[in-house]
Amino acid sequence: MSVLTDPISDFLTRLKNASRARKEGFTAPYSRIKADIARILQEEGYIWTYEVETGGKFPEIKVKTKFVDEAPALTDLKRVSKPGRREYVQSDEIPRVLGGMGISILSTSKGIMTGHKARSQKLGGEVLAHVW
Repeated sequence: MSVLTDPISDFLTRLKNASRARKEGFTAPYSRIKADIARILQEEGYIWTYEVETGGKFPEIKVKTKFVDEAPALTDLKRVSKPGRREYVQSDEIPRVLGGMGISILSTSKGIMTGHKARSQKLGGEVLAHVW
């Protein structure tokens, strides 16, 4: 396995590829931030479940993708903040994704949360991704 410079982007790409290929699920190397992103995606209805497997040499996160009427619940996603170019916003600048039909995922001082929740708590932070 090669060295990844952006593990969050790798996780989101695996999710997008599994959804588009109509795979039942996928695994990725575990990190707390990936688990928080998976928790948000489960709460918002983009995936069925996720679980952390600690039985092997390295922990992994297993994600079960969600389909509604044979179509993936996740249409697309975009990684916004990258290692070479971080995107930070204040609470009043948090972007609305597709006019409120999608979600933005932010890393704030209170943890990883959706843009809607960060806006209601008046928190800004780093925009990790847009999901719709």
